[in-house]
Amino acid sequence: MNDFVLPETRYALSGEVNIAYQTMGDGPIDIVLVPGMVSHVEFAHELAGYTTFLRRLSSFARVVTFDKRGQGLSDRISGAPSLEQRMDDVRAVMDDVGSQQAALLGFSEGSPMSALFAATYPERVSHLLLFGGFAKGFNTEEAILERVKLWGTGAMIKTLMPSQAASPRAVTQLAKYQRLSATPGALKAFLLLNSQIDVRSILPTVRTPTLVLHRRADAQVTVERGRDLAAQIPGAKYIEYSDNADHAFFSGDTEALLGDIEEFVTGHPAGYSTELERILATVLFTDIVDSTRNAAAMGDQNWRRMLDSHDQLARQMVEKHRGILVKSTGDGILATFDGPGRAVRCALALGSASQQIGLPLRAGLHTGEIELRGRDIGGIAVHAAARVMAQSQSSEVLVSRVVTDLVAGAGLKFSERGSHELKGLPGRWDLFAATL
Repeated sequence: MNDFVLPETRYALSGEVNIAYQTMGDGPIDIVLVPGMVSHVEFAHELAGYTTFLRRLSSFARVVTFDKRGQGLSDRISGAPSLEQRMDDVRAVMDDVGSQQAALLGFSEGSPMSALFAATYPERVSHLLLFGGFAKGFNTEEAILERVKLWGTGAMIKTLMPSQAASPRAVTQLAKYQRLSATPGALKAFLLLNSQIDVRSILPTVRTPTLVLHRRADAQVTVERGRDLAAQIPGAKYIEYSDNADHAFFSGDTEALLGDIEEFVTGHPAGYSTELERILATVLFTDIVDSTRNAAAMGDQNWRRMLDSHDQLARQMVEKHRGILVKSTGDGILATFDGPGRAVRCALALGSASQQIGLPLRAGLHTGEIELRGRDIGGIAVHAAARVMAQSQSSEVLVSRVVTDLVAGAGLKFSERGSHELKGLPGRWDLFAATL
């Protein structure tokens, strides 16, 4: 039950330029993520949702991320790299990790280069996946100068991650991410070069199985550009999402996106397995106190708005504490964590945040072996967490003794809440209320 350890940054030599990269997972398939305009392989893990997204991909593949030359932790260069140089960098990283063939997952401006790479080196690309992409550059010089002027302020969150635009923390993090990724001068060089990108002439030569993904309300790259990109690649499959306007792949509702990627790359639905996979995890159940009475008092429309606010808070808190939001239970959530300390802290933080919007929660946690059933989970540990939650009071986080034993020294405090019989479970269970 050690806490998740972030991947180590390594370097691949592309000509005379060092390209920073990380790998995560050890699945039978390699997925190389080709970044968009901004990248920093280490600080990106500070952004809500990023690590969770990569960990989900790494459940069935070895995931490779890198900073293109001139950005992040890769060597700085004068000017901006050509598409040819960017292809050299992808090839260098693949060679360094011993990948003969990989699925390329290109985001935003990474899409046209990924398509060019697939057409040029078809033997090295098993699948081509393009998210929020385009075939031809479209920024005007005026738009470029405005973007450079606002660089490092986080203002771009309004088009990159509008679902998080109201969060001061998210704005601050994005601002720092931008500054660490590139200087304003370097950004200007990149944007000017990107405005000249046009791979439309080579798209008909792509023979790699291709999946084009785009959000219908994408606030940065319009959906028409995604549709146009897909239409020009022979046999490309196109999927459009209507969940939100976030351009960042890891922000917003990502479950359907991840499921479609897994099915396309592996050839079977997300979570498919001939045998049940079992892992050790800490399970969190939450429940909104007096939800039925509140719904009746507020009316359906107002209650729906409150639930939406709660669900957004839950997603943010679970991602912040590096958990996996398994599902919403209607008036609560089911989530799992690979570290019991983070699970307890998430429950406490979510309870406090939810209380502030007028929705007191009760929560229960237990650590044990769970069964992975596609996107759902099962097993005794899940039932135990639900039964522990059923014993909790309003604004209380109850945990089993297993949890308290595993978080010794983590700075958490626990008060005894007695020994209980839990419905359907053998023996008596010692329960404890958690506080910071």
